[in-house]
Amino acid sequence: MRYLAARTLFAVVVIMLLGLLTLYAITDRDADFLKKQIFLKQLNWALAGIAAMVIFSNIHYIRLWDFSYPLFGVSVFLLVLVLFRGDARMGAQRWFSFGEISFQPSEFTKIAVILFLSRYFGSKASFDTHAKRQNLFNSFILPFSAICVPIALIFIQPDLGTAIVYFVIVIVMMFITGVKLRYLAMFTGALLLSLPLGWHLLKDYQKDRLLVFINPNIDPLGAGYTIIQSKIAIGSGVLFGKGLLGSTQSQLKFLPESHTDFIFASFAEQWGFLGSAALILLYFLIIRFGLQVAEKNSDPFGKFLAYGITSLWALHVAVNIAMTAGFAPVVGITLPLMSYGGSSLLVNCISLGILFNISKNRAVF
Repeated sequence: MRYLAARTLFAVVVIMLLGLLTLYAITDRDADFLKKQIFLKQLNWALAGIAAMVIFSNIHYIRLWDFSYPLFGVSVFLLVLVLFRGDARMGAQRWFSFGEISFQPSEFTKIAVILFLSRYFGSKASFDTHAKRQNLFNSFILPFSAICVPIALIFIQPDLGTAIVYFVIVIVMMFITGVKLRYLAMFTGALLLSLPLGWHLLKDYQKDRLLVFINPNIDPLGAGYTIIQSKIAIGSGVLFGKGLLGSTQSQLKFLPESHTDFIFASFAEQWGFLGSAALILLYFLIIRFGLQVAEKNSDPFGKFLAYGITSLWALHVAVNIAMTAGFAPVVGITLPLMSYGGSSLLVNCISLGILFNISKNRAVF
């Protein structure tokens, strides 16, 4: 396991360096103050993230058990507070600002939700994994109702992508923990039946994003512009890429959000197909490590925690890359350790620190 942990740490460091290099290249032609706002700020967050990863890798994960429910409560409180006292940017109210530092509660709530579900399903007092002793209320309705609170608050911000992430994490963790398949099938059926109602709850720009996913050419200069430019950037990288400072789509600002949600397209333009394949391989090593940690842990809390963190990583990587390549709707999901943003980077590093600690302490019970 030590070898796997060392290999995963290597992958993490390389991805962070590649992310910083990509950001440096994207901002190379910008004014100095923009470089400082994006590149240097992300560099500071990366150093803070490494420190957080080291700290959490040395805190026994069992100690997080006691903080699971209080942390979930605090996260819900912050999600309510941000709707009234948070900063609004680009039509969404998701951030608290303290001088130069911005803080996005919905990112940190991801860890809180995983801890909450891991404790709930890891506790024999509240949940029995034996199928014959399960009942619908304890094994499905109660935990799902609790998680629906942050999902609803995040949907209101609005942040459809993060709300979907929570939904999928809940379903994946319920499946892994052994919730009866018929309960999950009933939920899936109800969800499908409610889709027409859900459509009316979406904002206009969210509807446009879903429509241009089906056909980007219905609005090539509006809602479909970003995804069209993203695909051009990825395709123009061909096999070897245009080089670190040769990405015209990103550097000349044809590609919007090239430093955040669409950083994979910028990277693919710079490093080509081979570089993109190598980056995906690095993510695969991290996700595989998470699965191995979960499989080898005999403690239910540690096992579910590892599965939850791994699901979070796999979901972000898969959806972000599929989104930038045009295989999924644009839902505003970041690419872990690469996309610009302190909250996302810090949460990714904290989750990795917890995963490293579980790998060191897997045979607790």
